[in-house]
Amino acid sequence: MDRKIFYAESGKALRHIDEILGDLEHEQLDVNLAGDVLTLAFEDGGKFVINAHSAAEQIWMAAGTTAWHFDFVAARGQWIAHKTDDELMTTVSRVVGDKLGETIEL
Repeated sequence: MDRKIFYAESGKALRHIDEILGDLEHEQLDVNLAGDVLTLAFEDGGKFVINAHSAAEQIWMAAGTTAWHFDFVAARGQWIAHKTDDELMTTVSRVVGDKLGETIEL
């Protein structure tokens, strides 16, 4: 993948997640985007980390004891974890929603 495309697409994805989750202003969730690392800190001390890993040209996500490596699939315009076929936005919505006990849509 062209580096410019990677940075553009990964940045767009991280900013979208930051914007939507940040706008929730949920008392149990603190959202912080610093460069290419998005940290979701929960009231119970748990943290989920989503970051653009430029060397691998992937978005990596760690949530609890589970981790995903998402590749950008240009034909779909989505970030997909090839091992599980999970899509980034759907996965973030599901794991954050499960953690907060409510439905989240990105």
